Amino acid sequence: MTDRKFGQVLKKLRTAKGISQEDFALNVGLHRTYISQLERGLKSPSLRTIEKICRELGISLVQFMEHLEQDS
Repeated sequence: MTDRKFGQVLKKLRTAKGISQEDFALNVGLHRTYISQLERGLKSPSLRTIEKICRELGISLVQFMEHLEQDS
């Protein structure tokens, strides 16, 4: 999984839910600029961060990984 691919999937799922970066970051407990960096592929998230992101998106880690596979 590349950081860029992760970011593209994150942005796609977040925007599909109609959540702004700012609100998403607040709900996940991360800074908005960090979410922006993730979405642009500039940062690599930890497993703990991915888990928080998935919880906020309402999907499992497996479902997130399936999105990564489908979009490649």
